[in-house]
Amino acid sequence: MKKIVLTGGGTAGHVTPNIALLPRLKELGYEIHYIGSYDGIEKKLIEQCNIPYYGISSGKLRRYFDWKNFSDPFKVIKGYGQARALLRKLKPDVVFSKGGFVSVPVVLAAKHRKIPAVIHESDITPGLANKLAIPNACKVCCNFPETLKYLPADKAVLTGSPIRQELLSGSRTNGLSYCKFQSGKPVIMVIGGSSGSQFINEVVRSLLPELLKDYQVLHLCGRGNLDPSLDNTNGYAQFEYANKELADMFALADLVVSRAGANAICELLALRKPNILIPLSAHASRGDQILNARSFERQGFSMVIEEEQLSNVVLLDAIKKLFQDRRNYMAAMEKSKQFNSVETVVQLLDGLCK
Repeated sequence: MKKIVLTGGGTAGHVTPNIALLPRLKELGYEIHYIGSYDGIEKKLIEQCNIPYYGISSGKLRRYFDWKNFSDPFKVIKGYGQARALLRKLKPDVVFSKGGFVSVPVVLAAKHRKIPAVIHESDITPGLANKLAIPNACKVCCNFPETLKYLPADKAVLTGSPIRQELLSGSRTNGLSYCKFQSGKPVIMVIGGSSGSQFINEVVRSLLPELLKDYQVLHLCGRGNLDPSLDNTNGYAQFEYANKELADMFALADLVVSRAGANAICELLALRKPNILIPLSAHASRGDQILNARSFERQGFSMVIEEEQLSNVVLLDAIKKLFQDRRNYMAAMEKSKQFNSVETVVQLLDGLCK
């Protein structure tokens, strides 16, 4: 039996592509193990999948001054020792890393134990953790054509992001029932990210009188961001987040307004959903969402509104234009070669095992 160790953590985006690979890896008979941090979000998500989980010490390497910069390198060194011991015990044929700082000692340990390691970089420019890990990897998968120039030519592979296959089999009928919508009116789905976006929520809600004339609005507004005064608004359904029902919600949506996290937009591409991206401002991030969004815009997959330009008038005009041109966006996405990312990544892993 082939064995694989998956690693990655810190945010859900460093875990969900790993989860997307699980069904296909199990189908091929892999014995699967996961190495993450002691108590990161990845621990809960992976244990729900009934995969053996091993926690190691993890430190964050910051680009700014913080007193923890003096102690965290020792946590990384400890994590490296723990990762070496685990790999010696588990004897995997290959390691797959989705990034995050917990993955760095695992990839280093794999290199020193002569175990092939594959990294996946979601954003256009590699983050610090992956920059440290890339020299020790055999291959580096990426989502965007623009990323290839930042990677070693002999290691770079354009794969797209592994997408949970259940998202591709949602039911529009179930979505209509869940949201209590009527069947003959188009649906706009608004996604503010796992924590929601207060600014996007406010703009969308202030536009409801106009939007509800022509559309129904499905609003994933983030934990703690529900507005009880809108609970009985006809044609408007609000939820903090979605789990199993997400596939049915996507099947229901005709247009999507979303942040521009790499995994989220790759899901929109796989689902062929015309979309407006509102990337997280550069003031609140390293600017990766802006780069992600502009890449999708250049490829004809998305319309983009930067947060600083977002207003009621701008968003309403964009929605009207996107709905009119939606078939052009769907046609562009249909031509993408990044559709079957799970199979592409698994074939790469399988090849390294052999």
